[in-house]
Amino acid sequence: MMLPMNDAALLTPGDYADAVATAVRAAAAYYTDGATPLGDDEYDALLRAVAAYEQAHPQEVLPDSPTGKVAGGAVGGDVPHSVPMLSLDNVFSAEELADWAAGLERRLGRPVDAWCVEPKLDGLAVAARYRAGRLHQLITRGDGLAGEDISHAADAVLGLPAVLAEPVDVELRGEVLLTREQFEHANEVRTAHGAVPFANPRNGAAGTLRAKDRPYRVELTFFGYGAVGLDESPDGGIGDGPGEGEGLTHSALLERLAALGANTAATTAAHPLRCATLEEAQQRVDEIAALRSELPFGIDGVVVKADSAADQREAGSGSRAPRWAVARKLAAEHKVTRLLDVEWNVGRTGIIAPRAVLEPVVIDGVTVTYATLHNPADITRRGLMLGDRVFVYRAGDVIPRVEAPLVDERTGEERPIAFPEVCPRCGDAIDREEQRWRCVRGRDCQLVASISYAVGRDQLDIEGLGGTRAVQLVEAGLVSDLADLWTLTREQLLALERMGDTSTDNLLAAIETARSRPLNRVFCALGVRGTGRTMSRRIAAHFGSMAAIRAADAETLAQVDGIGTEKARVIVAELADLSPLLDRLADRGVGTAVTAPQAPATASAEEPTIEGTGPLAGEAVVVTGSMTGPLAALSRNEVNELIERAGGKASSSVSKRTTLLVAGEKAGSKRAKAEDLGIRILTPDEFAALVAAHLPQA
Repeated sequence: MMLPMNDAALLTPGDYADAVATAVRAAAAYYTDGATPLGDDEYDALLRAVAAYEQAHPQEVLPDSPTGKVAGGAVGGDVPHSVPMLSLDNVFSAEELADWAAGLERRLGRPVDAWCVEPKLDGLAVAARYRAGRLHQLITRGDGLAGEDISHAADAVLGLPAVLAEPVDVELRGEVLLTREQFEHANEVRTAHGAVPFANPRNGAAGTLRAKDRPYRVELTFFGYGAVGLDESPDGGIGDGPGEGEGLTHSALLERLAALGANTAATTAAHPLRCATLEEAQQRVDEIAALRSELPFGIDGVVVKADSAADQREAGSGSRAPRWAVARKLAAEHKVTRLLDVEWNVGRTGIIAPRAVLEPVVIDGVTVTYATLHNPADITRRGLMLGDRVFVYRAGDVIPRVEAPLVDERTGEERPIAFPEVCPRCGDAIDREEQRWRCVRGRDCQLVASISYAVGRDQLDIEGLGGTRAVQLVEAGLVSDLADLWTLTREQLLALERMGDTSTDNLLAAIETARSRPLNRVFCALGVRGTGRTMSRRIAAHFGSMAAIRAADAETLAQVDGIGTEKARVIVAELADLSPLLDRLADRGVGTAVTAPQAPATASAEEPTIEGTGPLAGEAVVVTGSMTGPLAALSRNEVNELIERAGGKASSSVSKRTTLLVAGEKAGSKRAKAEDLGIRILTPDEFAALVAAHLPQA
């Protein structure tokens, strides 16, 4: 891709030489073990600046410049490729993609027949050679002309069959990567064997494919996107040059690969799609980008290709990349920054949670200063030290997290992270029996926070009992747990500062009203780990009474939609700890309401069943923006409760499973995403009319 001339102003001749050296080093790290010290967007920006300088000063191009070279010219191998395995040129916006497509059509002298759009997988490109349908050799891309033999790792690559469905001589081409689940498991296995955790999934894939004689096994996954040697196939795969014969379209070729038994992206939500126009292709790019955080693997872009073999042959290829395919790069989800400190915070349930303090870094348009570290065991497993340069990961709306340190960049000035000896809030002992440490006082350590959460609008909704009043009650010794609220007397409250007759009577009336709150509100008020407002509604609907919830074992709880085996065990343990409080609440008539339980949901692994009857039966509903009309007086939780009373399923994010969006004022990105996905959109007033029979009575 040619860059604007004015980008060259970013580099001086001296800067240019330094930039080339930095890019070569980064490429060598990226394409060998994946442990590059630069984030994806930093590397892309560096290459763009180098290319812009070279465009403006062609007589000064250095021989080791990475431009125009596969893998930046940083790697090679001793196994020649039958057909070169090329890279892809990049574009960084919809406008640049349109310009690239227009240039391709000018080269062809006619419109492109059709486009194929597929995810750009963030792994290692490989060629798998088959003889008579049996896997014979697995080779890395290397410098595009020759690669390394990594056949020893083939048996650990899922989706790459040892024997194809047909006895053909063929070379499958594709990407080998670690899925998010495989990455987490790989690091658990590595640290259990005393090895340093992988810095990121690509680093893990690169290291695993090249490793020999490890005492443990790490599985990877193959995604095919091309082939050489099929009579019908015109191309050597993504970014490769055209092969022989008339050839299949690229979309048909992918179907052929799947028929042979190879795994392809067709098995995922970001499946390749044939688009008749560039506008449709742009829309598919946006759809795949929107799915990014939901995919089981990392992507760093979306590939747009001319679909027909004839278009590919006529367009041809350059020394580095084909002219008929391009990668529409997405904003980086991984960045490198420095770990400055670790804070230890105590949550309202007594959990002691470490939080990383980072040198500020922009990831996907958001400035990140803090990131989760999960628990002390996670810090130990990742081998983190203060002062480390670390990979930080952020996908979609997911909370940023620190993945691993760049051990090779340590200077010797890094310092161990100090773990707390006592609870950082109250100074009492720490329960270290589980991975997540907890103050031995549990909820009592943060009693005010627990009370304040329980009486909030979306839980018990006790007006007049805010944070200041909760502090007063706790410090006066009137409240030692949630159940004590229903033992308060008028005389006790009047004795508190700034409590008069009216405010006292109003507070007592609000507490009395809260006694009859529905089961889901009471359960949510408990602050059980692993649950929230949505999960509390599901649990209450599933069991119908607090007694039934308390009697459930982990296996029974796991039947609730969204609760797996691990979370079910946590909830059972939490309820056991809360047993004395639950007994006291029951004695005071709180949470004793009984309703008929719903039948257990039977969801498939791919598409959860949406239970319910009513005007929203079968609907997955997302609400965004400011509500008006009858919905204006409802909290977001109350709107979600309304959705479920009307037979629907409430969700907080728009996805391909969403069937209805309620969009109020300033709906923002969720509305745009829903429009892109063709999801039905209603105004708050239209939605209120649809569910009028289920609206709360004034």
